[in-house]
Amino acid sequence: MNLRAPLVAAAFAATCVFSTSALAQTYPARPVKVTVAFTPGGTTDTLTRAVSNKLSQSLDNSFVVENRPGAGGNIGTEYVVRSAPDGYNLIVNSVGPIAVNSSLGKLNYDPLTDLVPIVQIATVPNVLVVPPDLPVKNIAEFLAYAKQAAPGTLNYGSTGVGTSSHLSSFMLMDHLGVQATHIPYKGADALNDLLASRVQFMFATIPSVIGQIKSGKLRALAVSSKDRSASMPDIPTIAEQGFADFDAGSWFGFFAPKGTPPEVISTINAGVNKALPMLQAQMISEGADPVGGTPEAFGAFARLEQEKWAKIVAKIDISKQ
Repeated sequence: MNLRAPLVAAAFAATCVFSTSALAQTYPARPVKVTVAFTPGGTTDTLTRAVSNKLSQSLDNSFVVENRPGAGGNIGTEYVVRSAPDGYNLIVNSVGPIAVNSSLGKLNYDPLTDLVPIVQIATVPNVLVVPPDLPVKNIAEFLAYAKQAAPGTLNYGSTGVGTSSHLSSFMLMDHLGVQATHIPYKGADALNDLLASRVQFMFATIPSVIGQIKSGKLRALAVSSKDRSASMPDIPTIAEQGFADFDAGSWFGFFAPKGTPPEVISTINAGVNKALPMLQAQMISEGADPVGGTPEAFGAFARLEQEKWAKIVAKIDISKQ
């Protein structure tokens, strides 16, 4: 009878228990790097810095934000996928890199299996905005204008092919049964041309246009989420204006490389859920609706989002966008 195997197994199990306990007690023992796959100053970046600051305070070590933009978020995402799964390499990511980009072209990784969901930070509804000289104030008037007054002549801007702003606009055109020309931009250039009426409409995240809406430089027709935004509750949804199944927008959350210890996932999850109530007023004022919740709920949500956007992308000839 071989008694050595059970003894080795028992010793290994005891070591795992000890290591798990030690990790839970000491993590984080050094600064944690939090990657943002986009440029500084955007919604992902500002949310990440606000939450990371709270984590630094509550977990007694620095959570250092590092921007690695490029390729629609793929560069920073792959960097984290290839990083050591030791709890010291995290990423706050958004709908594009997690749920959309895999449908736009082949990736060197699978964002839903090579990353572990930790916690959703927030949803940020897209808002349909037009210049104030466009004679429409709601979806019904927009539909009438697009079909009757200016059929086939409308241009819409976006922050790039395959971005949430692009796909939300395509969804709307598909729902309304109208034609419009997509003009992709890089970053803020889309908003600048919208303000100058060189494009007639676009979907933008609320934080990026909340100032222009309040000042009257842009008119908001609807938000893209199924529920109204807490930051601008007076703006109706597209769903309540006659298109009940319309639900699109941006969202953000923490992920870690596959293989990151469960104790780390639990620690970060608890830290973010603790931080969100403290940041709620600030986030809502800036256009983001806090979420929180469990890793399991976030993972299930991300899978549904990937399925939804894959169906939308399948309808678009990306090569012509």
